[in-house]
Amino acid sequence: MGSLENGVLPLKRDHLLKSLSRNERNSSFGQRPRSRFARFMVLKKLDYLQWVCAVAVFIVFMFVFQLFLPLSIVEKAGGDFLKQKEGEFEGDLKNFFQEIGGLDFGEGVKFEPTRILLKFQGGNKDVDNLSFGSSRKVVRFGYRKPQLAFVFADLLVDPQQILMVSVAAALRAIGYEIEVYSLEDGPVHAVWKNIGVPVNIVEASGDTKIIIDWLNYDAVLVNSLEAKDAISGLLQEPFKSIPLIWTIHEKTLATRYKNYVSNGQFQLIDDWKTAFNRATVVVFPNHVLPMYYAAFDAGNYFVIPGSPSKACKLDNSMIVHKESLRVNMNFGARDFVIAITGSQFLYKGLWVEHALVLQALSPLLAEFPVDDSLSQQLKIIILSQDLMGNYSAAIEEIASNLNYPRGTVNHAAIDDDDDVYNILSIADLVIYGSFLEEQSFPDILIKAMCFEKPIIAPDISTIKKYVDDKVNGYLFPKENIKILTQIMLQLVSKGKLSSLARNIASIGKHTAKNMMVLESVEGYASLIQNVVNLPSEVASPRTISEIPSNFKTEWQWHFFEAIADTTYVNRTMRIHQFLNKVEYRWNHTLKESVVDISAGDTFLYNIWEEERSIQTTIVKKRREDGELRDRSEQPRGTWEEVYRSAKRADRSKNDLHERDDGELERTGQPLCIYEPYFGQGAWPFLHQGSLYRGLGLSTKGRRSRTDDIDAPSRLPLLSIPYYRNALGDFGAFFAIANRIDRIHKNAWIGFSSWRATAKKASLSKAAEVALLDDIQARRHGDALYFWVRMDRDPRNPMQQDFWTFCDAINAGNCKFAFSEALKKMYGVKDNSTSLPPMPADGDSWSVMHSWAMPTKSFLEFVMFSRMFVDALDAQVYEEHHQSGFCYLSLSKDKHCYSRVLELLVNVWAYHSARRMVYIDPTTGTLEEQHNFKTRRGKMWIKWFNYKTLKTMDEDLAEEADSDHPKRRWLWPSTGEVFWQGMYEKEKSQMRQEKQKRKQKSKDKIQRIKNRSQQKALGTYVKPPPDNETIIDPTPVLETVKLLR
Repeated sequence: MGSLENGVLPLKRDHLLKSLSRNERNSSFGQRPRSRFARFMVLKKLDYLQWVCAVAVFIVFMFVFQLFLPLSIVEKAGGDFLKQKEGEFEGDLKNFFQEIGGLDFGEGVKFEPTRILLKFQGGNKDVDNLSFGSSRKVVRFGYRKPQLAFVFADLLVDPQQILMVSVAAALRAIGYEIEVYSLEDGPVHAVWKNIGVPVNIVEASGDTKIIIDWLNYDAVLVNSLEAKDAISGLLQEPFKSIPLIWTIHEKTLATRYKNYVSNGQFQLIDDWKTAFNRATVVVFPNHVLPMYYAAFDAGNYFVIPGSPSKACKLDNSMIVHKESLRVNMNFGARDFVIAITGSQFLYKGLWVEHALVLQALSPLLAEFPVDDSLSQQLKIIILSQDLMGNYSAAIEEIASNLNYPRGTVNHAAIDDDDDVYNILSIADLVIYGSFLEEQSFPDILIKAMCFEKPIIAPDISTIKKYVDDKVNGYLFPKENIKILTQIMLQLVSKGKLSSLARNIASIGKHTAKNMMVLESVEGYASLIQNVVNLPSEVASPRTISEIPSNFKTEWQWHFFEAIADTTYVNRTMRIHQFLNKVEYRWNHTLKESVVDISAGDTFLYNIWEEERSIQTTIVKKRREDGELRDRSEQPRGTWEEVYRSAKRADRSKNDLHERDDGELERTGQPLCIYEPYFGQGAWPFLHQGSLYRGLGLSTKGRRSRTDDIDAPSRLPLLSIPYYRNALGDFGAFFAIANRIDRIHKNAWIGFSSWRATAKKASLSKAAEVALLDDIQARRHGDALYFWVRMDRDPRNPMQQDFWTFCDAINAGNCKFAFSEALKKMYGVKDNSTSLPPMPADGDSWSVMHSWAMPTKSFLEFVMFSRMFVDALDAQVYEEHHQSGFCYLSLSKDKHCYSRVLELLVNVWAYHSARRMVYIDPTTGTLEEQHNFKTRRGKMWIKWFNYKTLKTMDEDLAEEADSDHPKRRWLWPSTGEVFWQGMYEKEKSQMRQEKQKRKQKSKDKIQRIKNRSQQKALGTYVKPPPDNETIIDPTPVLETVKLLR
């Protein structure tokens, strides 16, 4: 159909044929039967010139195609045995050659991370040159170094540990701070400590989850499939936005994927896909593994080539005894063994490449006598993935046609690294027989060079980059296979390697030991810089070019020399064990969730029948009760009474749950501390005592079987993701303050961040007792108690003053934002930039929303905060909502002004003349900060006075209630809207409704009075009973006459 649509063969019939009559057509075509092709040529209007051109182009294309195929070399050399012998093949081998008849040399096999490269190119990493509004520019202060977390499954010696130690050393040299987490301890623990990296051993298996505050880090690097349990914690909020780089070196999971599909384990597959999707980038050490994991690809695959080879380890425990392996493979101790390797990709042209290499090696047969079985023999092993079951037979047939003695050429199907190591250890020489242009240096050649084996490879670009001809290896042009023969005759003399070959192999081992260090180190450094968005208080790392040269030229082997046991762990076996545990865990979960019906079918059927009869009886009873209720009179009352009862039931429906012990204990306490949280990732850091109560900022991530408060149900504004993220914990303050008397019954109220618990800065039992005692004794009166100090915040290592610290965490624009928001709040029209003074008197301030105060003072603070947030939102909303940028952050940040609000309570408490008391979270020691004597003349009391704030609040409420402005206005959505006029309006409405009801009653009475009275038709006389006798019928007769 494609050829008919492109215009080569038109569908339109010839006009001459249409003009012919039926008889003429019959007479012209009825002389003799024509073939289908002839009828086609006559019936269709065919452009013969197009046919000639198409055939000519096809012939030229085939000529050029054949010219560049390696098979043309065979034909020129007289080696057209494949074509000559193809007709002689029989059975499976003939079917094999027919199946792979179309030559394919894998030129189209290429991995390109297009999506992630476009993401890196399109993402704006920094907005230093971006202006906002009135020429505001962002500034980076750089008070602390960027923090990275490295996560491992264990700390055993393996190439991945050497790789990560080398990368970490280079990253630390350009300004990164690194912390290591491992699920299992090991000898590499000492290596990390020697380079100055702290190590934490965490336990996570089965249902136990890793409890770490990942928000402390700017990025997380997870190594190996075994560390998947660490990713489970990053799947939940609030850790979903943390950049995650997952490095995978194993293909074990990819090989099990088909088994999962065939066994129907789709939930297990989905679980792994979820983990792959969560990673910001999945890094592979070569370009083959992304192909294996194609089923899990979410567009986030990336390749950083290079990794220390296991064969280049320090000790010789990996080098097995050569003689015993040769015996197991039926090779003699003196036999000369050549290993032919190739690309890890599988393509149809692979057998042709093997045939070409075997033909080039055939002259070596003259060096080894065939007749004497006791003398030295030539052995050739071809290593490849097992294409199909009969590929060994194909190799034997090719060798037979090239006149190789039987048993000289063998095929070895390799499945894991152990098979490769065994064969390379017994080989005398290694030939890379693939002509495919690889994207990275072949791993198997690195292993061969580490085993100190001479290598011979085609001169493809990736190999020429690291192998110098006749220096650390040999190269031959892939267009001229005869050069390979010449190289082999130079290297092999009298059945042994020449001294030159051994020297080149020794140099090759030194080259392979530190190969591709530059690519790995710079690759990881570049990737991290593209992935990480650093806050304004974090210093930018130095450029990649500033990495010291010693970190880019060799792997950090010397750190592992002090380890007593340098035996490499069998990582493949451990991965299989880990996957077996994961599968068992999933199978066990499924068995528990599925009810086994086969054992108790009869019992369950009886239960079902009994339940059905009970339900039928209940339905009948309800129907009968309803019919009886409809027939009898029901006192329903007035519509007003029905409405009041419905409203009363609606108000009390949330109080129907059974109150637990914690809630009952909390009722009699003077203080209740609320812990705002967003997502399941914060659950492990929440307290369980009666003094605390959770406050979920999202309905989905709220804890079950607890009395946690659902903030979005109390404040619908938090149902909007934009404001839930922008406000942060401040949204919890607004939710609690909205109709606070319905949920909070205590005289004091407090808030504590779950992050303070993660930093071990939350109140201890002793501190809780000290706080409650001081509140009940009223030693400090109306005070603000806080237990997380600004001068001990990791973001403030230089202990800057209040406004400098605020500018540092808000891209240098905190003071400007405060000034503009206060001017808008109070209606100041001048261009002054005055700020409330926050003196540096040696005392500290509160951070991380961890404080307590009287409930009455809290409501006053919320009243002030609502107006401040509304003024701040008016500044940044338009730009932030449209582009994702705001002048309080260096990059796209959904928590735009939450860092400004974090410090707002200090400004309000200081200038509203509240005492500020610091309580040590460990010991409970109380220490007053910013004494009143030092505040005199510095406080803006008249601006933060309750009467002033209350008047401003009522003015806004009157505007919202009376004018109903149509502009976008945040303030009415942050809490209650109430002013004195609303109370008077409600009283007036009630009076009007009462007057209407009275008037309706008067009108009803008047209508009754004005009704026209109808004359009675007569007097009704009750007839006597049947058993009584009428004595006097006269009155009855008179009555009848009267009715007539």
